[in-house]
Amino acid sequence: MMISEALAGLLNQQIVQEFRASQVYLGMSVYCTGLNLDGWTGFFERQSQEEREHALKIVRFLSEAGAPVSIEAVPGAATRYGSLLEAVSKSLEYERKVSDSFRIMAKVAQEHHDHTGYGFLQWFLGEQIEEENIFARLEAVLESSLNPFQAETLPPKE
Repeated sequence: MMISEALAGLLNQQIVQEFRASQVYLGMSVYCTGLNLDGWTGFFERQSQEEREHALKIVRFLSEAGAPVSIEAVPGAATRYGSLLEAVSKSLEYERKVSDSFRIMAKVAQEHHDHTGYGFLQWFLGEQIEEENIFARLEAVLESSLNPFQAETLPPKE
């Protein structure tokens, strides 16, 4: 195995978290569809796909590094929220937890002198800065009491 066992274990746990995030964002897109917020629906659908791609990136890395890969069941996701602000706030909270997880993994890689694993994690650490920034901005806009229909052009279109 080309990476430390400790990091491989944490990355396997992260696969579940990435697939979970994909489910959560898909549920948020369903919620937005019910509100006829097409821009927000598309935004959360793209977020869902991006999280799935993150999980697959980890799966590929583990496989190529000769590490065991574990695909666990992912719990269902909510499709109802009290408000769009609540959904966005939960997204920001979740992304902050994911950032913490990747920082912990980077520390573990350093402690085990796992340069290959540490290098792999750098992309995710940078990605998390972007994710937190997007949701922090969206939360601030929605907290300003801007009508969600007016704010619909704000989610990034990729």
